[in-house]
Amino acid sequence: MAAIDPGAPARPAVAPRPRRTTRPKATYPYLNRELSWLEFNARVLHEARDERNPLLERVKFLAIFAGNLDEFFQVRVAGLRQQVEAGKVARSPDGRTADEQLAASRERVLELVADHSSIFLSVRRALAAEGVELLDYAAIPEHHEVLRQRFLDEIFPVLTPLAVDPGHPFPYISTLSLSIAVGLRDPETGERGFARVKVPQILPRLVEVEPMRFILLDQVIEANLDALFSGMEVEEHHLFRVTRNADFEIEEDEADDLLLAIEEELRRRRFGAAVRLEVERSMPPATRTLLQRGLGLGEADCYEVSGMLDLTGLYPLADLDRPDLKPAPWSPVTPPRLIPPDEDEPADVFAAVRAGDILVHHPYDSFAASVERFITQAADDPEVLTIKQTLYRTSGDSPIVQSLIRAAERGKQVVVLVEIKARFDEEANIVWARKLERAGAHVVYGLVGLKTHSKTALVVRREGSGLRRYVHIGTGNYNPKTARLYVDIGLLTCRPELGADVTDLFNNLTGLSRQRTFRRLLVAPHSLRSRFLDLVDREVGHAAAGRPARIVLKLNAIVDVAVIEALYQAANAGVDIDLIIRGACSVQPELPGVSERIRVRSIIGEFLEHSRIWSFENGGEREFYIGSADLMDRNLDRRVEAVAPVEDHEAQARLAKIIDVMLADDRRSWQLRPDASWVRTETLDGREGTIDTFEVMKEDALEHGGVVTAPRRPGSGTGSLDPRA
Repeated sequence: MAAIDPGAPARPAVAPRPRRTTRPKATYPYLNRELSWLEFNARVLHEARDERNPLLERVKFLAIFAGNLDEFFQVRVAGLRQQVEAGKVARSPDGRTADEQLAASRERVLELVADHSSIFLSVRRALAAEGVELLDYAAIPEHHEVLRQRFLDEIFPVLTPLAVDPGHPFPYISTLSLSIAVGLRDPETGERGFARVKVPQILPRLVEVEPMRFILLDQVIEANLDALFSGMEVEEHHLFRVTRNADFEIEEDEADDLLLAIEEELRRRRFGAAVRLEVERSMPPATRTLLQRGLGLGEADCYEVSGMLDLTGLYPLADLDRPDLKPAPWSPVTPPRLIPPDEDEPADVFAAVRAGDILVHHPYDSFAASVERFITQAADDPEVLTIKQTLYRTSGDSPIVQSLIRAAERGKQVVVLVEIKARFDEEANIVWARKLERAGAHVVYGLVGLKTHSKTALVVRREGSGLRRYVHIGTGNYNPKTARLYVDIGLLTCRPELGADVTDLFNNLTGLSRQRTFRRLLVAPHSLRSRFLDLVDREVGHAAAGRPARIVLKLNAIVDVAVIEALYQAANAGVDIDLIIRGACSVQPELPGVSERIRVRSIIGEFLEHSRIWSFENGGEREFYIGSADLMDRNLDRRVEAVAPVEDHEAQARLAKIIDVMLADDRRSWQLRPDASWVRTETLDGREGTIDTFEVMKEDALEHGGVVTAPRRPGSGTGSLDPRA
């Protein structure tokens, strides 16, 4: 084999067409991003309401909804508040000011919080009927003596009551922590006081009093406050919870050391401005006012909650060993071409890829038997010279990280681009990035001003007298835990042009290269936006010529104004458009004269739909693309993203089937109506659905001829429906 050929000269994937002059943005309908995201979380909440789902699955969806809403306030609401405080007058694409968006968001959140509490009460009753009880302290007097002793032995020593009076300023309250507001009275002087007690996060929220019977830690503390305030009368106690701004900006071009700058900013994040106060509905107005003043919040920032506060505390309940209350667990399947020749020998991924591209569909296909095996084999193969990989979010105990460390220790050139600006994962990324550095890997922390979000891996291997490049391009993070919970696509290939493109991409990321064009890869922020718009224009050309013209996009979100306008124009020119959008969608479909040919649906269910797939009919010669980018301005303009064409016919057929199944789904799907409401397909059809995307894809994986890779185990079902995934 000859030495690596850089491939054909870099050229656009699609010949550029002249851009049309678009109408003013205000003439196009655009659904508000924040409100659209809240509707996504409403669809998540529906899964907790749906009695066809197993009970502990419904519990998990209650917790997922709560966690999603926390992040909405930490990031989205916090950003809007900053705009208001800075006096910014800019309007969102749908014409709203930041104040108006905050008001509209609050109105919808109040409805959702009320639904959340109501569904929790219903689920709690159903659990009790199955022998899983969340008890109230007052209802179990027979356990009070034991709980008192447990409080004194295990809880009391870690509590720190903090008084608020002229000598004690209002205390700092950490984000998302539960606290008890305590009203006190001195029996000797009659003076009243106030104190805050933090519910320790280091202790389990659920205290088991009997098998499958639990009480909340906060209730145990509240029942024993007399031990904390000796000699005082406890007149009232109420739970509350504070959410703070968790976003931050780094002046990267001014930072001498980006790593140190982010570590410092992480310390500051703890003290971000408060953006939400959650209180028990029973809290009296005077106590609530005291908290609002101490936190610098107004009435519009306060949310009353009925029942249990902070339902993210339900995750341990969802993980109980009650398989009768959970969905049947799924064990991923090894793709047929990656099945080892015998049980004692691992699969040769390189040989399998040389025989043709391999498309993997997680979690239906095993991540461990495909992507992990690819990196593990590269680390152990003496013929492999170089491994380069981007890592956005992963787990510290990831076999991939361990393989990269082992490869570096064996003298291979290992280059890892670690995105330490990945929100909420910065601290974890820093920890294992330093482990890689200590092992001798070359660790790069991304480009100034951009997040590196692309999911790419490159292996250079000596074969005969030359070298060959093997590439993985995916839609999801290199994380073995989420790979069992998130639906993602990956492409394993050794096509020379893609290998050359990924090589050039890494040179951009690690060196001073200013390459803007690639052979087959679509890369943001350089060419992804323009190439996508060219592909849309090409469909318009096909429609004008009477050839088949259709676009299908499966994404997590679509909110970019220019992209949406291009789709409206294409629809008006005769192009049929189907959008499968998990989360925020600013497209308003099926409007007469605007978007009659556009249909939008969303799939919510057992796994988190995370893959991005583009399909263009192209006059009958259908093209497919997969990659890391959603159609958002941040992905197109402020991130490094990679989208690759899928040219293998077998892989294309599998992508076509995935799309067809999701468009036919009538069990897990929702449809966006012209009035901007989301409606269950079942409701529109007037019957219970029978086509469940997740079940069909499981059957498809098994029918492909693969083998189950691990024993089925309880608790491997629904993952986080995290909007930042």
